[in-house]
Amino acid sequence: MSDDEGGGSLYVLTAVLLTPAQFPSILGDDFAEACSLLGVAASGEGYGLVLGQDEEGARWTVVVDDVSLVAAAIASWDCGMEYDLSPDERSIVISLAGWPLELSVSATGIPEPHDPEQGADGTGRVPLAPPSAEAWGPVQRRMGADQIAREWADWRERVATDGGAAAAAHPGLARALDEALGYTRTPPPPGRVRSSFAGEGARTLRVDGPGWSLVARTGGTGDPDAAFVLLDEEPSEVLTVPHEGRHDLPRLLAALDRVAARPA
Repeated sequence: MSDDEGGGSLYVLTAVLLTPAQFPSILGDDFAEACSLLGVAASGEGYGLVLGQDEEGARWTVVVDDVSLVAAAIASWDCGMEYDLSPDERSIVISLAGWPLELSVSATGIPEPHDPEQGADGTGRVPLAPPSAEAWGPVQRRMGADQIAREWADWRERVATDGGAAAAAHPGLARALDEALGYTRTPPPPGRVRSSFAGEGARTLRVDGPGWSLVARTGGTGDPDAAFVLLDEEPSEVLTVPHEGRHDLPRLLAALDRVAARPA
């Protein structure tokens, strides 16, 4: 991928989508917050984030508005196919120093990945960098919810059968569920509620709010609804949402799925 503005080339390593339905939760609780962190407008169509290295080995994140092209590249890579992701220079919105995500790969034949000098991208800001895993906070809470979504079957087995009853009285859990219920009545900012296909008629829901994250699976074939909540005030703790109580879980999840943003 060439970069006429920078006068060089970018060796593309990976790409991710930044849309209301799909964006790295590491960047924010919703689409607008994620866009703000990168310094771009919360466009309805969204963006693609292309991560790579220049000829000196420096890390760069290129934000492009050609969402379809980036989506096609990701789909091809997921299927094990090659895809030369080379967005047109006219689609480049901004080039930012650094990577917001942790990458374990690097381009061959050039220096090891490193950040360019501060200000190299013309913004004057510190280069983007993945968050530290040392301290618990909103980013780690969202990352934890994402991990549960990816490893759903394992988490269902790991959680004790009485976990829901034990968590039912937690005030933070009640607050999170109340706010999630509020999303079904008053539309939240785009990206606060996202729904993705989980197979066999089920959907995976990711819902975020101030200080909390919910990850859930709607009932598919032979699998009942289930949900977990993570809180800023409870480092690394996973609270199981009970099926009964103040909130009817199946009804809540069905209502959230109706207002959720979905991948195109």
